[in-house]
Amino acid sequence: MILRGGFNVYPTEVEAALMRHPRIAQVAVIGVPDEHYGEEIVAVVVPDGEVSEQEVIDFARSRVAKYKYPRRVEFVTELPLGPTHKVLKRELRQRFGSGE
Repeated sequence: MILRGGFNVYPTEVEAALMRHPRIAQVAVIGVPDEHYGEEIVAVVVPDGEVSEQEVIDFARSRVAKYKYPRRVEFVTELPLGPTHKVLKRELRQRFGSGE
């Protein structure tokens, strides 16, 4: 769960909405530290074709509540997976949590 500005955001809900996009092959939604909101929502996307950050944000914004859509999108070629093929979100938080 991500706590953004006092609201609970469940990553699986945002991921399910984003997976409806025809040019998103895989997605993981993580929370990263934010000075103002406590945590900010970041979508880590494996694209299936050409898709822009703004397109992903707008797509999510039209499908989830105002406080739930990702404010930042990072594109990767693959998501880190553990031995059970589960996405290692802690690795994504380490990689993208500093705002780089």
